[in-house]
Amino acid sequence: MLHPRVIACLLLRRGGLVKTLKFKDPRYVGDPINAVRILNEKEVDEIAFLDIDATCSGVGPDFDLLADIASEAFVPFSYGGGITTVDQVQRLYKLGVEKIVINSAAAAQPSLVTAAAEMAGSSGVVVSIDVRKNWLGKYSVFVESGRRDLKRSPIDYAREMERLGAGELFLTSMDNDGTMAGYDLNLIRQVSAAVSIPVVAAGGAGNLSDFREAVRSGASAVAAGSMFVFHGKHRAVLITYPEYRILQNCFT
Repeated sequence: MLHPRVIACLLLRRGGLVKTLKFKDPRYVGDPINAVRILNEKEVDEIAFLDIDATCSGVGPDFDLLADIASEAFVPFSYGGGITTVDQVQRLYKLGVEKIVINSAAAAQPSLVTAAAEMAGSSGVVVSIDVRKNWLGKYSVFVESGRRDLKRSPIDYAREMERLGAGELFLTSMDNDGTMAGYDLNLIRQVSAAVSIPVVAAGGAGNLSDFREAVRSGASAVAAGSMFVFHGKHRAVLITYPEYRILQNCFT
């Protein structure tokens, strides 16, 4: 794989796949195992499974579902959602999850980021940073599936997560999520310039040129959800992923 990673971001909720719009109104889009089988055939670079309900409901990761996913996935995949303990992290790694994604717990108990990095190395620890603008256009970090404002700058927060041991940041624009109107390039530029670890751009991808612009703005990798699960102006559900040669051409 010579091009920057292009990650299929799939949202889990109560065992099914959903897609949100600006972190709201989750719409059911199918079965995660079926999606994994399709993406295997498409030779996707990587899959990120994010459970948007696990933290707020307090149930933690669905290990049975993740074991099924691990048995089907022939491509690297990461998982985030409801991770609060080192034991859960260890169990996820043992299941075959390549990277764990920490969001709310990174703010509530930062030591978990360090402990996870010490366990498996920084490359296996991703901190997810969800960002929204206020009415003045100022960025702030949110946790708990976008429900709680930390009132912290994403730049300062990203630097702290790097210091704690995160090997990668999954940076999502809540305002652009699901819109397919393009990434927040200014946000990508600010955060990627502030840290030395890879930044994955998420939130807003609608076409291949969006990938290229995100990488030019400093992202090391890009993630997309709606672009890979919806088709056409009526947003019919269709799991898809670009061919390798198309992605190569996109970044050249």
